[in-house]
Amino acid sequence: MFFDLDHTLWDFDKNSALTFEYIFKINSIEVNLNTFLGVYMPINLAYWKLYREEKIAKDRLRYARLKDTFDALNIQISTRIINKLSDDYIIHLSRFNHLFDGAIEVLDYLYPKYSLHIITNGFKEVQNGKLNKAGIAHYFETVTNSEMVGVKKPNPKIFKHALKQAKALPEHSLMIGDNLEADILGAIDFGIDALCFNYHKEIIPKAIQSINQLLELKHFL
Repeated sequence: MFFDLDHTLWDFDKNSALTFEYIFKINSIEVNLNTFLGVYMPINLAYWKLYREEKIAKDRLRYARLKDTFDALNIQISTRIINKLSDDYIIHLSRFNHLFDGAIEVLDYLYPKYSLHIITNGFKEVQNGKLNKAGIAHYFETVTNSEMVGVKKPNPKIFKHALKQAKALPEHSLMIGDNLEADILGAIDFGIDALCFNYHKEIIPKAIQSINQLLELKHFL
């Protein structure tokens, strides 16, 4: 069984907001957090899509998502400070480790029954820290990170690498994630069954199985 990490087990939105609150404070940036996040979040999603599609590099994503947000808010921030905020964000992101409701209970339920693994597009310098500091690393036998493979979900190479690490076959595997394009369709195209954690409350195609709460996994498995 393969899990995405961010937005699936690890509550990225909540932890990211707390990280921004912290780094704005230590860098004396005066901006309303909710206003900032309202502009930043769609910009960040758009840049992550470009990143998944190999259209921009990691450094460009990390800088441009902040630069575009401050520009949209008409806040003048120097390049040096934006780079500092970008670095501080990565450094401090795993300081906060809220999981989605039911994550530990579900992992406790699955752990004796299935071989559990992670497939993530997140930056390698923070993903292991998230797993360790959230106290869930011990549930997973392998962690496949896009940077170790050189491609990102939904590229089939990352699923192939993950299956090889796990010594698993596609027809005996299940992918659980929140992103319809990267996690769900990427897995299905590779021959892996998939279950969408639809915490976004988006419209999901009828052919795709989905859950709204992690505890619903117990009814599927």
